[in-house]
Amino acid sequence: MTIEELRAQIDAADEQLLAAFSKRMEIAGKIADYKREKGLPVLDSSRERQKLADVVDRAQAPAKPYVGALYHLLFELSRLYQGEKLRQESALVQKVQKAVGQSDALFPPEAIVACQGVEGAYSQIACEKLFKVPNIMYFKSFDAVFAAIDKGLCRYGVLPVENSTAGSVNRIYDLMMRYDFSIVRSTRLKINHNLLAKPGTALDDVREVYSHPQALSQCAGYLATLKNVKITPCENTAVAALQVAQSQRGDVAALASMPCAALYGLQCLQTDVQDQDSNYTRFICISKNLEIYPGADRTSLMMVLPHRPGSLYQVLSRFYALGINLLKLESRPLPGRDFEFMFYFDLETSIYSPEFIRMLSEIEQMAQQMRYLGSYSEVV
Repeated sequence: MTIEELRAQIDAADEQLLAAFSKRMEIAGKIADYKREKGLPVLDSSRERQKLADVVDRAQAPAKPYVGALYHLLFELSRLYQGEKLRQESALVQKVQKAVGQSDALFPPEAIVACQGVEGAYSQIACEKLFKVPNIMYFKSFDAVFAAIDKGLCRYGVLPVENSTAGSVNRIYDLMMRYDFSIVRSTRLKINHNLLAKPGTALDDVREVYSHPQALSQCAGYLATLKNVKITPCENTAVAALQVAQSQRGDVAALASMPCAALYGLQCLQTDVQDQDSNYTRFICISKNLEIYPGADRTSLMMVLPHRPGSLYQVLSRFYALGINLLKLESRPLPGRDFEFMFYFDLETSIYSPEFIRMLSEIEQMAQQMRYLGSYSEVV
């Protein structure tokens, strides 16, 4: 049999599948009408389990290993269709729509902004990229930045969340679970680390290098080339530069930004010592209140899912069914709950799209807990 003949058979089978699928969705719509009349929920977990067990049991080779995945998708599509027919605007959708209506037409050019570190920190550079005239208040730790927003000391805070080389800043994701806040904007900043020391210090004189753990990780290859040098983590790259400037020693150096050299009177021993030239850090701007500005096309969520097989798959398949692009998926362990996680999602979808409203309306029922962290745009 030729390939053309086999493809003709596939086409004929697809015609039957299409007709059967159309009929199935038509019946699913009638079931939605019945559920509306009787006040029943869209999801009937018991019915789905029984149906899945039955079709998998009756399936034959070679299709049997794939039948479960097919019917999981069919169930998901049926629930989407039924949910659309039964949908009423949730409290979350109403909250988002209210925020869209109440937020200013333009992102504020001036604001009091909390940053971790001291003058010259990369967070400061990101802050100046996000705001035209920021009034920056510096705090010693990421915890303190969140607390400043929570207590109303600052309207906004700017925090690093991930680096293209070193990965996610886990401390930030852990703090996200503790504080109530919203993400209102984000930006990506190209990170160029430089080895800074006091004037007159030679490279061969350096016996200790200070910097933030993420910066040390991003420059691990370069640091490995330095012989007999101690690596000392500290809370911030700019703090590292300040410590070098204030030290009485002549054999210490810091990995920090070039502005720190001029700011703290240091000389640059070597420039661009990061292991990868395409070294970017993503920063988020957070606020206490939900603010959604025009052009918002990225949404962040945190969810605790039922501790059972397939719960994450169901969420991901919902995004797939709605055509929503998943930009980031991060998991962090829940304190005091063995092998259970909080999942963090970054999604690419315009707040004005019908898919966005459907996603918010439907996804809450899939989670044990869900926090909508905001919808925003990213400054390039």
